[in-house]
Amino acid sequence: MIKILKPKFWDRKNNIFIPILFLPISFIIQILFVLKKIFNTKEKFQIPIICVGNIYIGGTGKTPISIELLKLLKKIYKKPVFIKKNYPDQIDEFLLLKQYGPVYKEDSRSTAIKNAVKDGAKIAILDDGFQDLSIHKNVNIICFNEKQWIGNGFTIPSGPLREKLTALKMVNCVVINGKRDLDRENYILNINDKIKIFYVNYIADKINRYKRKKIISFAGIGNPENFFNLLKKNKLNVIEEFSFADHYKYTDRDLDKLLLSCKQKNAMLLTTEKDHLRLPKKYKKKINFVKLKVKIINKEKFIKYIKKLI
Repeated sequence: MIKILKPKFWDRKNNIFIPILFLPISFIIQILFVLKKIFNTKEKFQIPIICVGNIYIGGTGKTPISIELLKLLKKIYKKPVFIKKNYPDQIDEFLLLKQYGPVYKEDSRSTAIKNAVKDGAKIAILDDGFQDLSIHKNVNIICFNEKQWIGNGFTIPSGPLREKLTALKMVNCVVINGKRDLDRENYILNINDKIKIFYVNYIADKINRYKRKKIISFAGIGNPENFFNLLKKNKLNVIEEFSFADHYKYTDRDLDKLLLSCKQKNAMLLTTEKDHLRLPKKYKKKINFVKLKVKIINKEKFIKYIKKLI
């Protein structure tokens, strides 16, 4: 599968010429999606289903929030599990989730849920799957990042939105990675005034070990710039940045080139945990990674709200 970086015009509201060229395709895709909604039947399950999804495509922090949610649910339910659709190019997300709890992955999320139920699961977290119309969800959580927000506001391929924001009418909770913004909150509440909005921040674990060192950073995630900004926010000396497509499969040539650059500049390589999980085994010890923790603002209120919905 050929992977490309996210088009820059997706996040530039002042550049509408290129998005307009793609509008006929966007329109057709959305018509097909609406028809699918009309004629699709949702399957219900014996256990509560919580979906952690997005409308902005990629880089919104679904997986870290899913992990934090599972940690919280372990205190309420004996056996929460993760559900993933089987995408061969997303092995990094599977490996990351597996560190925290059971992951059921099948070509069909429905099959994965049924397998989990057979094994005694009491509640399931869909990491992604908001647009999967075949499953009835008890709770829908949508994630946004304050930096990208909704991009240029268009749906794919004109913009980065999977569907129109009217989809928020079906959402219980919005989680935003970033600072509180009342204008943004009002925008969301004008679509659905029943939505509860929570904020999270990412904390880089043990980041101080990389200070006073020259850093060459690279990332193949939804929004690599968010990772680079995090390093700078923590006052690391980042001398070069390299962006790759989301879920990029690194070749020996890619990594040898990066390592050579480090040697020439007396620097060290630093990447994300998800990227590190995708590296060939022989490179893992040569390349460092940053582990992120999610801090939920008003955590107790968030837990109480989720318990109420379930």
